[in-house]
Amino acid sequence: MYKVGITGGIGSGKTTACKVFEVLGIPVFYADTVAKEIMCKDALLVEGIKSAFGNESYFEDGKLNNKHIAGIVFNNEDALAQLNALVHPAVFRAFDAWEETIPANTPYTLKEAALLFESSSYKMCDTNILVTAPYEIKMKRVMLRDNVTEKQVKARMDKQLSDAEKSKMANHFIVNDEEQSIIEQVLALHQEFLKSAEEHKSARV
Repeated sequence: MYKVGITGGIGSGKTTACKVFEVLGIPVFYADTVAKEIMCKDALLVEGIKSAFGNESYFEDGKLNNKHIAGIVFNNEDALAQLNALVHPAVFRAFDAWEETIPANTPYTLKEAALLFESSSYKMCDTNILVTAPYEIKMKRVMLRDNVTEKQVKARMDKQLSDAEKSKMANHFIVNDEEQSIIEQVLALHQEFLKSAEEHKSARV
């Protein structure tokens, strides 16, 4: 099945774009949401996290101790890399399992991930979309959404690749600047992907 990756920096509006694709009937795998779920459900991953960051990484009821994990990895790049090295393969496994549940007549699927390029999972997709937005708009969106300060948002942004760096790896772009229509951009890409998916299918026969 033809696979499309989609990503964007914090506050870019990639989830909004994904919702439009879903309205068009395209299944979307939300990698970040799944990651949070499997950090409590994937036995291999749970064991790996406990081994790396201590048993206190989980509460007695099995829920992840987010505060403990964040306290370790937020300002420690090596620890963050170690956590990602544990989580990303588990998400890849979950994506493969999810793909098995998708009807065979589905033209293509969408994989939404904040760290699509950072995790190299974009290489597992046939093509990739980058959702962009001006810095000021992204900042305003996240501050309002999460009720956080500009300094806190910037600290989170600094941990992701810049749009300029991501642009080098992206094949398609959606500009979410509150001026251009996201719906029209998604509709255009949808038609393009339908054609590419058909060509992909024919090439494999």
